[in-house]
Amino acid sequence: MYYNVLKAKDLAELDNDRLFRKEVLMQNNDSCFDIISIKKDEIIDTHTAEADAAVYVLDGEIEIHFDAQKFEVNKGELLMFKKDEQHKVVAKKDSKFFLIKI
Repeated sequence: MYYNVLKAKDLAELDNDRLFRKEVLMQNNDSCFDIISIKKDEIIDTHTAEADAAVYVLDGEIEIHFDAQKFEVNKGELLMFKKDEQHKVVAKKDSKFFLIKI
């Protein structure tokens, strides 16, 4: 059995040189549990989700852009979407979020 207690606020910390950081916490085939930090005004370019996904914002505010729709996701909010959805992420503030793909 695997047990580990982590403090999310201490994971994937950004330094002055990094605009974006991803830390893989768990991964199995197409499923994963990651934590991502991104600085204000930075963009994670358009990409496609290879699995159903959920984004939970731990701190800050991000926008997730799909074709014709834009969703603002704030601290404490969760957005779920289906696989094969093209999207990009824009940080409205310095932000940290969980990415869960199943």
